[in-house]
Amino acid sequence: MKDQLAEEIGWFNSKNSLAHITINEFMASEKQIEFIKKELILICDSIKPVAVSLKTFGTYPNGAFFLAPDEITKPELKSILQYVNQAFNTNTRFKNSEPHLSIARKLSPEKIEKAYRLFPSAVALNFICDSITLRCYNPDVKQFEIVSSFPFNNNPDSFYGQGTLF
Repeated sequence: MKDQLAEEIGWFNSKNSLAHITINEFMASEKQIEFIKKELILICDSIKPVAVSLKTFGTYPNGAFFLAPDEITKPELKSILQYVNQAFNTNTRFKNSEPHLSIARKLSPEKIEKAYRLFPSAVALNFICDSITLRCYNPDVKQFEIVSSFPFNNNPDSFYGQGTLF
């Protein structure tokens, strides 16, 4: 979709970014990253994988054009976002409370209009969300790169406990 949109409107913010649903953003040193990895292992241990269905397009006033989760998926993803953001002890610059998969950011109203015309009104992107991925910004390539992934283990006896998620 990003490539199709780029053919239609040219380059845009997040054009080369891998598809992802942002949970939060933070600044951390390499030493802090090691602590964060341990924290995410504990947090993810109790989370149950969820089936995700993205079916409609949407926009935000800041020019974001995205795929939105359906009415069944959205509350489940919101619960995961809320749980992770509450359990995560690192100071964050941004906490996401509205799950979405960004296609483009900072588009003008004209480019958003073109994006809506380019894509069908209904799509069906389905997958199992079964992990959190930690990404760090690489200034050499000007992209976020995957550092580690943390699987959802659905462990009800975990330190954080499944009961706090749902």
